[in-house]
Amino acid sequence: MQSDHKRLDDLFEMFQERKDTDQGEARRNFCPFRRGLFTHITWEEEILFPIFEERTGMKDNGPTFVMRAEHREIRDLLNRIREKIKAGDFATEKMDGALDVLLRSHNDKEENVLYPWIDKVAENAKDQKKIFDAIREMTPHNTCGCSH
Repeated sequence: MQSDHKRLDDLFEMFQERKDTDQGEARRNFCPFRRGLFTHITWEEEILFPIFEERTGMKDNGPTFVMRAEHREIRDLLNRIREKIKAGDFATEKMDGALDVLLRSHNDKEENVLYPWIDKVAENAKDQKKIFDAIREMTPHNTCGCSH
């Protein structure tokens, strides 16, 4: 999951670097970034979080509750940026900045608190195999909603 964070961060950075000089290329980076982040969030919410919540009993007041709220904010920002891009408006700096700050904080909490905690509650090989198999089998979003 951490390596996927890095892959997504790289795509977002390429989008930001290229949007003023090559909007077509910027779009080609934003679309897989958005699609990949939506898929990543789905893996967490449908696979990882339920295991954590079942094993710890923490659902409505624990770390996954906070992560889901942040996921809603992330999705909203991604959709707002996409709408501007679809309209040909690449002046997304304020939203980019807000998303960047949110993702850095969010990823830090996941990587340093939640993922290690999930590793502890899903410590046996059977649990880990179940998680990896479910992630591999999950169908990613096929479209990003951007026009190329």
